[in-house]
Amino acid sequence: MSLSFSGKTVVITGASRGIGLGIAKGFAQAGASLHLIANDAAVHERAHELGATGTEADIADREAVGAALEPISRIDVLINNAGLELMTPITDSSDEAEAAFRRIIEINIIGTALVTARALPRMQAGASIINTASIWGRVAEARFGAYVASKHAIIGLTKTWAKELGSRGIRVNAVCPGWVRTEASMRSLGRMAEQGAVSEAAVLED
Repeated sequence: MSLSFSGKTVVITGASRGIGLGIAKGFAQAGASLHLIANDAAVHERAHELGATGTEADIADREAVGAALEPISRIDVLINNAGLELMTPITDSSDEAEAAFRRIIEINIIGTALVTARALPRMQAGASIINTASIWGRVAEARFGAYVASKHAIIGLTKTWAKELGSRGIRVNAVCPGWVRTEASMRSLGRMAEQGAVSEAAVLED
């Protein structure tokens, strides 16, 4: 199937690698005017490769989000893909675990809301917002409490925003990927294997 997004402006967060980069490549092939946002310097190189513009920004930082979107006058598609996945077992009461929990919530929930709120003035009827949730937004996995909770929240926000914005002709949907061979997923797989005292191959097969 061939789709054309010629003349359309697409903004993608978390677009320097993994699923976000894959999405960006698809929209680039479809002729979209692309704006990539990610919290690492690699976003500039990825943007150059795709003929897009790239901004390095922490989406949990309100001022950084405003600066990233400021040059964009119109947004036809917003892909809220940026996210952080780390283990946060409830049995770990360390400062590091608490910091990881807070950071996951900041990026996955608050960051998504900040980007969406600041993108809306640039969106008109016919525009769409697509949030990357997760299969763990429908089910759960032990030791990933913060991530699982954040992805359940993304589905809740998607439903809420769809009710709020439907009358304006703006569609809001979520996708719930399962296991994809990304850097983040394979890091989690390794940790799951380590804590379960089994091989990575066994976890992958499961």
